[in-house]
Amino acid sequence: MFDEIELKNDYTFDEEVQMKKEIDKLGDKFAVLQQELKKAGIPVIIAFEGWSASGKGSLIGKLLKFLDPRGVKMYSITNPSDEEARKPYMNRFWMRIPGRGEITIFDRSWYHEWMLEGKPRYGNEIDTFERQLTDDGYVIFKFFLHISKKEQAQRLNELEESKATAWRVKEHDKSQNKHYAKCKSSYDEMLEATNYPYAPWQVISGMDKDAALRDVLRTIVKKLEKLTKKVLKEGKQVIQGAGIAPDKMQFKLVEKPLIQDVNLDCMLSEKEYRKRLDKLQDKLLKLSYKLYKKKIPLIICYEGWDAAGKGGNIKRMVSCFDARDYEVHPVAAPDSYEKVRHYLWRFQKNLPKTGHIAVFDRTWYGRVMVERLEGFNTETEWKRAYNEINEFEKELTDWGAVIVKFWLQIDKDEQLARFKERENTPSKQWKITDEDWRNREKWDAYEIAVNEMIKYTSTEDAPWHIIESNDKYYARIKAIETVVDAVQAALDKNKN
Repeated sequence: MFDEIELKNDYTFDEEVQMKKEIDKLGDKFAVLQQELKKAGIPVIIAFEGWSASGKGSLIGKLLKFLDPRGVKMYSITNPSDEEARKPYMNRFWMRIPGRGEITIFDRSWYHEWMLEGKPRYGNEIDTFERQLTDDGYVIFKFFLHISKKEQAQRLNELEESKATAWRVKEHDKSQNKHYAKCKSSYDEMLEATNYPYAPWQVISGMDKDAALRDVLRTIVKKLEKLTKKVLKEGKQVIQGAGIAPDKMQFKLVEKPLIQDVNLDCMLSEKEYRKRLDKLQDKLLKLSYKLYKKKIPLIICYEGWDAAGKGGNIKRMVSCFDARDYEVHPVAAPDSYEKVRHYLWRFQKNLPKTGHIAVFDRTWYGRVMVERLEGFNTETEWKRAYNEINEFEKELTDWGAVIVKFWLQIDKDEQLARFKERENTPSKQWKITDEDWRNREKWDAYEIAVNEMIKYTSTEDAPWHIIESNDKYYARIKAIETVVDAVQAALDKNKN
């Protein structure tokens, strides 16, 4: 891609005057478009990569002057903090995505480590990140500022000669210039490999800073003018992608029975329950300490029918753990801040650190259940979510996480009995709501949605576990046993 770029830095006086006029005109258009983006609800990400001393910082500074600072954020990406290093690689970029109608600018990006190391350690995660966001209506601009070896050497020397800027020149920058040809070849491979149709690269000459700003503005304004006009006229769905259909996914799935076919006659006496519970909780506590030492994160996901016993099950589960090592995340309807971001954002923000435990009381699977059945998303969106969720969980298991997913199954008669008990018990009345009764009326529709969810997202890395829950004692014991087995298997796999 570099060979297509003319590295010109000699402009006549008239050309420079004309260039500045065009920049002012384009800047004014960009300012107007920022307000149009807000009306249209289009989130925009602008990522800058390039050679050291290619002018990224000064270009971003000039770009920001055209914009209302209340609707734009800029992040300068360096090495991850200790906290960030204990989360999946892409997590810190997920945390910085803009809300709908907002703009986020990255000085360096998720490609930073790839450029430093010269190898695609997180290529699949990057592809997934960009595709999932653009499928959801995000617009991603990726700019690479290109300069010659001679120009880079001159700029680095100028920076070093000034006491005010000498600190900015690192050994990596000098090494990059020294091995310019090798780096150029590596960067070109990166650009070619990640020049996705939904998030293409724009290689811009950084030899002249005004020309670079003009070319960046031309690209941004041209695309956003077209998109905002289209969305304001036809709706945001016109820029959303269909994603990958469930029957086209490339995940190995584990077959599970239909939930209505599960035998719910399993029972435990209270005496047997108490006896087994104490032993299991002690065993899981000891295993959790080993997870902590090995820095293996554990994620436990609870889904199930209303009144299936998730709360009681979670209470007995977390009693197994050191209170300093776990956190329970009850998931309700998204708040206003969460609604304007990709639906996976609010789950990304609650991932545990390495060695810690996260328990989700309801999860990202609401996308293919309640959101689907209540009409909170489109058919395209919830069908797309099966693959997105599998990709999300694959990234977590590749990171090293153990994922245990439970569906707590009860029958319709048992649910009715528990609803009535809650209504008639003052201390439990807060547990029953009008929404629970409305959901019950949609039992058959939910049953179909749950079976599809399990069918398409029970992967080898993160299979579903259907817990027979008509008897709460049995359900609690089986859930803890399942986590014990999963944790033990992970520890056996990581003996070294």
